[in-house]
Amino acid sequence: MPMELTDLQLSLMRVIWSRGEVAVADVHEAVEAERGLALTTVATILTRLEKAGLVARRPAGRHYLYRALVSEEEIRRSMVSGLAERLFHGDVTALVSHLLDEGDIAPGDLDRVRRLIDLKQRHKEG
Repeated sequence: MPMELTDLQLSLMRVIWSRGEVAVADVHEAVEAERGLALTTVATILTRLEKAGLVARRPAGRHYLYRALVSEEEIRRSMVSGLAERLFHGDVTALVSHLLDEGDIAPGDLDRVRRLIDLKQRHKEG
């Protein structure tokens, strides 16, 4: 089953991924200016992420330190897979076609995509 995170949950996870292990207050400080969240809200979301098996916590004095149990790549893969399944019935070609048709493609992006496709193709063949 794909893991789906909200933008807010992703923001908190990015702080954890970037720092490795972090206290609630540090996560709050990292997102507070952008999000304007109360410390208790951050603590609640981290507790929910823990219950979902995405983070673990350990006591450190009077506080807990949180660390990720899943990588950013695992979340990205799961969320893109879920999106492809829901919107394109699992048809990856339709998803890529949509991104190419609707996306704002910067100069050089298509060349990078071509190189990635070539690399993936060579890896599969070899």
